Amino acid sequence: MRVFVTGATGFIGSAIVRELIDAGHQVVGLARSDKSAASLTAAGAAVHRGALDDLDSVRSGAAASDGVIHTAFIHDFSDFAAAAQTDRRAIETLGEALAGSDRPFVITSGTALLRPGRLGTEEDALDPGAPTAARNGSEDTALSFAGRGVRASVVRLPPSVHDTGDHGFVPMLISIAREKGISAYVGDGSNRWAAVHRLDAAHLFRLAVEAAPAGATLHGVGDEGVPVRDIADVIGRQLKLPVTAISREEADGHFGWLAPIVALDSPASSALTQKQLGWHPVQAALIPDLEEGDYFNG
Repeated sequence: MRVFVTGATGFIGSAIVRELIDAGHQVVGLARSDKSAASLTAAGAAVHRGALDDLDSVRSGAAASDGVIHTAFIHDFSDFAAAAQTDRRAIETLGEALAGSDRPFVITSGTALLRPGRLGTEEDALDPGAPTAARNGSEDTALSFAGRGVRASVVRLPPSVHDTGDHGFVPMLISIAREKGISAYVGDGSNRWAAVHRLDAAHLFRLAVEAAPAGATLHGVGDEGVPVRDIADVIGRQLKLPVTAISREEADGHFGWLAPIVALDSPASSALTQKQLGWHPVQAALIPDLEEGDYFNG
């Protein structure tokens, strides 16, 4: 299968590219820069020059493919609504290019968009009150193409997709701990984050593009719910800093825009996904991965 991958040189996308190539697929990656193009060539993938907001390039890449995996997202939290709108437009363009072809189209969403305080499942609708709810429309946009001759599916990823090279929420917590001199959590720290190793996530994306039925919602979850206090404990031990509880009122001042995410209670299950596609996480869980120490080098 010739698979067009957006976000192909990113933390998750690069692992998906390797997973696909190792399984015998041809990969064409969307590359915005010469550096990205060189990285794709080195990985054994073909290069399609363009960008997420260059809809002509997005359209032509999808049209020439046997299937699409969309992982690119502009992570601009200063204007998240605009980033989410760019994502929806790209999804609309990709879907239109595949309409009527029965080709697979896999997009990326998040379990943190589900209603908090309960174990989220693949059958749950997204929460309009989620901290990043501006992105909710991406799922509906993608899945609408399931009724238009596209084998569209959604992979929801948890707040932490971890491995060496991670630049997501956990590294942000580490950076804040270094800056503030304490490793903090909010309240009693019992709120939970789901997590998955990026190699397990990459495997799920491959299974999805190969076999997920039209309209499927999948959860790439390894750890159903890691208490944020446990994450703070590891950070404190590794950095030799005190681990401290702070109130929700203090959290904004300490964590900045990240405060609502740090306080989020967002456990999630992947039981239905594992049953449907035979996917089973086999890589290290989040806490053992952090204990290895690679997150704290440099």
